Amino acid sequence: MSKISQRSKLALSILAAAMAVPAVSQAALVEDSKASLELRNMYLNRDYRDEATSTTRRAFDNEFQSYGEYWGQGFIAKFESGFTEGTVGVGVDAIGLLGVRLDSGKGRVDGINGGGASGGIGMSPLERNGDPVGDYSELGLTGKVRVSKSTLHIGTLMPTLPVVQYNNTRLLPGTYTGGMITSQEVDGLTLHAGRLTEFNLRDSSNNQEFPDVNANVHTENFDFAGGAYAFSPQLTASYYYGDYDNVYKQHFTGLVHKLPLGEGMSLTSDLRYFKSKDQGRNPSQVDNDMYQGMFTLGVGAHKFGLGFQDLSGDGAFPMVAGADPYSINLVTYNIFTKEETDAWQVRYDYDFASLGIPGLTFMTRYVDGTNIAAGGKNGGQEWERDTDIVYTLQEGTLKGLRFHVRNVTYRTESHIGRDVDENRLIVSYTLPLL
Repeated sequence: MSKISQRSKLALSILAAAMAVPAVSQAALVEDSKASLELRNMYLNRDYRDEATSTTRRAFDNEFQSYGEYWGQGFIAKFESGFTEGTVGVGVDAIGLLGVRLDSGKGRVDGINGGGASGGIGMSPLERNGDPVGDYSELGLTGKVRVSKSTLHIGTLMPTLPVVQYNNTRLLPGTYTGGMITSQEVDGLTLHAGRLTEFNLRDSSNNQEFPDVNANVHTENFDFAGGAYAFSPQLTASYYYGDYDNVYKQHFTGLVHKLPLGEGMSLTSDLRYFKSKDQGRNPSQVDNDMYQGMFTLGVGAHKFGLGFQDLSGDGAFPMVAGADPYSINLVTYNIFTKEETDAWQVRYDYDFASLGIPGLTFMTRYVDGTNIAAGGKNGGQEWERDTDIVYTLQEGTLKGLRFHVRNVTYRTESHIGRDVDENRLIVSYTLPLL
């Protein structure tokens, strides 16, 4: 990073405090530490299957982009310390990220679809001339303090909450800077509260402040609070609230229930509701409701899923900068959150362990979006079909080595986006260091 944020400085201060306590109190700090290195090799190609329009020219040479391609190697090093002994325990976590370009070039990574620092396929930052950089990196530090069953984290965060969840779909994950408290003082109840002040995109090496609404309306932070309560091992209810400064406020309510139906059979119901409204100074006029439900029938090695979505009101479904939506329709290429989008999904999963091939899984799904308001028109349509095949080595020296093949077909109307065929190949391995 180009600078050390105030949160990172505080994290270093907490580490210094941890090291200053007597050595006898530091035993758990060291003994409970964990470290790992994830190696993530990823190849992505994206073939645009339509006639490009004047709005889809490459940003650097004003030509139409019809193909995107990138191959890179990611290194994700994580360290998590234990806590010092005593009523108040302190510790520190760290994450080091490095992305290395193996093959790509100008004209194969830019464009407008996909967003991010690289514009097109979100795999790497770009030089001023449009070439992807040779490598990019980030170092994040997080100080932590634990009292009883409550923990405060300050510094680099990777939240996975309904109102904000980090992006982890490319070589390197995105991150945030801020503070978060997690409390589990009551059995079955998990509470979260915090504030985010900066974000770092998945294809960037710099922390950024949240973008302003306009020249006169500034966005300082994102505040959130809420929790989940497990009434039983089969039933969990949750509520979360998010306040994106001067942009929007959002309420989330969720319910997950798993119903046993007999030997080897179950029905899982996942119900979600979001209420989002702008804060009066946001010209995008966000004021919408999104209802979602996903029902999954498990029968032995098979899973059959059926989902629905009703997004109604003004504006697209809002999200914090750098985040992915907490949505059943967050699929490989598209997210189906444009204004007024109604959608349905069918999904099928199979685990080949039942045929004597443990570690091999298959998934295919189809999502259809209709009634979309975009480009000054109503009633738009889009659909996506995904197929995943994953194999993970179950034994031997390289146990845990994972091969993941993804194939995508996306089709829509010209005023909404571009038709795309895409393939991804991901090979990953996590090496325990401590």
